[in-house]
Amino acid sequence: VCDQVSDAVLDTCLTEDPMSKVACETATKDNMVMVAGEITTQAKIDYEKVVRAVVAKIGFDSYEDDLSSVDSKGLCDQTCEVLV
Repeated sequence: VCDQVSDAVLDTCLTEDPMSKVACETATKDNMVMVAGEITTQAKIDYEKVVRAVVAKIGFDSYEDDLSSVDSKGLCDQTCEVLV
């Protein structure tokens, strides 16, 4: 998940601004995704949208704050907290 989110941020920056400089890392835990690092770009990036799209594409679409839940995938594209 983390590598795919970081790659998506890089790809989005380079698509809009080929001169972008991107050094970002991603961490995730308990329905939260955090993107951190240094990004220099002229592109206007909606980081939350990029993160949620990757999480959805991978198939993480359910989170229940209950360790005994068999339905929770641990991360939900619609409800996860996105920190940048």
